[in-house]
Amino acid sequence: MTTQKRTFAYMMNPTVGKYHYGPGHPMKPYRVELTNCLVLEYKMHKKMNIFCPSEASIHDMTRFHSEDYVEFLSRVAPNSQEYQRFYSIYNLGDDCPVFTGLFDFCKLYTGASLLSATQLNHKQSDVAINWSGGLHHAKKCEASGFCYVNDIVIAILELLKYHDRVLYIDIDVHHGDGVQEAFYFTDRVMTVSFHKYGNNFFPGTGSMYEIGAETGRYYSINVPLREGITDDDYYELVFKPVMSTVMQYYRPKCIVLQCGADSLGGDRLGCFNLSIKGHGKCVSFVMEQNLPVLVVGGGGYTVKNVARCWTYETSLILNEQLSNDIPYHDYIEFFAPDCQLHPNLFNPKIENGNSRQYLESIVQFVNEKLRLLAHAPSVQMHDVPPDLLDTANHAGGKPTRRADTANEFYDGNNDVDRTD
Repeated sequence: MTTQKRTFAYMMNPTVGKYHYGPGHPMKPYRVELTNCLVLEYKMHKKMNIFCPSEASIHDMTRFHSEDYVEFLSRVAPNSQEYQRFYSIYNLGDDCPVFTGLFDFCKLYTGASLLSATQLNHKQSDVAINWSGGLHHAKKCEASGFCYVNDIVIAILELLKYHDRVLYIDIDVHHGDGVQEAFYFTDRVMTVSFHKYGNNFFPGTGSMYEIGAETGRYYSINVPLREGITDDDYYELVFKPVMSTVMQYYRPKCIVLQCGADSLGGDRLGCFNLSIKGHGKCVSFVMEQNLPVLVVGGGGYTVKNVARCWTYETSLILNEQLSNDIPYHDYIEFFAPDCQLHPNLFNPKIENGNSRQYLESIVQFVNEKLRLLAHAPSVQMHDVPPDLLDTANHAGGKPTRRADTANEFYDGNNDVDRTD
């Protein structure tokens, strides 16, 4: 399958960017609206099938999450006294606040990932993109790390109906703990996470010794990195050799790629020193495998760079060349003063703590564990369960070009997003 013959599905819900976690919270859903706007201005939507997905249902969410947790999310609202006693049980608070429209937000981004999986299952698309998804920290019974519903796990469960083996790759600066935990005991999903580890960095998991258990032993791969890693070290010394070995031994039928942009240099919550092009090399590698791919977003807290990154990576998926000069559009002020797609993100204040010897030792450890795999697992399925979503009811909708979110845009000189 060549890139020219591939078909692409792009999830573009006009309202997912309107939700607001609260004043001062680093998670900004409107980064997806910024990305969509750039995708439109660069005319890339003409190369893709654009979908406005339906919302996921409670039934969809309880494929993974517990019923009581999903029921709680569906009922809780800001300042609702009767539910506050459950906040500690479900891990709601500063990181995972209760905001207006919380459950609607979860239904939107989860529905988009589900439709993406269904598109791949029925070979209606070869690659599906949902930048609003990728909330990889959410657990079965609780929220975590700005994530409430784990759309990735739910989408992978859907993909497993048609694909014997699914490979999950996570290039967020934070460990993909929620996805790893969900599939820790199975060989039908291999999780591979490249992340910062140590010094109490969130979420605190992701040691290279977390390798899976029981049937899933050796099917959890973790690449724990130190702060300050740069493009060449990340891709040439770690990502490419690890993923080449994974592809050789696991032979996946489908790939889910989480493209958290907080691994870029200059991210508010990150500590790596990757450029947008360096981050994108990982996307290019995945596309070169010529397999069905579901691409989702994830972390990323310097909003203008998140939009730049995901726009550029959309172009890599499409094999399109983009001008470095960002076209004039409604949000051009966010990208001032340079208005470039590829600004210099390198932070000289962060020293690279990853020696060549350290990185090579990690790769050697991973390779040794992968060689212990007896074979690529397979499964016989006589009856394919019904789809969670009815694709016939998911027609492409006309995208909305701008979201007007209260307290998010330029309201005055004190707006924190003026200098993000």
